[in-house]
Amino acid sequence: MSVERIASRYAKSLLELAIEKGELDTVNADMTFFNKVSENKDFVRMLKSPIITRDKKQNVFDAIFKGKISKLTESYFDLIIKKGREVQLDSIAREFTAQYKVHNKITSVTLTTATEVGQSVIDKIMGELNSSSSTDKNIELTTKINPALIGGYILEFDNKLYDSSVAHKLELLKKEFSKNEYIKNL
Repeated sequence: MSVERIASRYAKSLLELAIEKGELDTVNADMTFFNKVSENKDFVRMLKSPIITRDKKQNVFDAIFKGKISKLTESYFDLIIKKGREVQLDSIAREFTAQYKVHNKITSVTLTTATEVGQSVIDKIMGELNSSSSTDKNIELTTKINPALIGGYILEFDNKLYDSSVAHKLELLKKEFSKNEYIKNL
């Protein structure tokens, strides 16, 4: 079975259990915390290492997470480790977050600009996104800065890319001019 299918099934079971227990937001916060911990490459290597025993992995989990996450999530992590699925735990956590967003109708949007933008610009973009039918009613906005854009912005969400940057427009002009036979013959 593929890693994606395993992650999807385990994430779905946790999501359904969290909904049933009325702890969905708590478990989501726990998984967000796990995702932050998973940014440490040594932690991920430890999870995926066939040399490190399950008992040692369990001890590491207890040291990092015990008392900092809900009992439901603790029990879930214990079960995953006992089943030998800790190798996929980072994929399961990411899939849980994705399923949580779908369940709560949250669209993750990334706004990339050349320079930092003010709150009024963000509010205007959020207003446009909220009024469009392309996004869900709840929007989670992440901002990034990329000076190579020169100006304008790029919006990314739901595998869509809206590029309104100056760099993109210059690239389009460059392609248009390269097709111009009159300029080629000069």
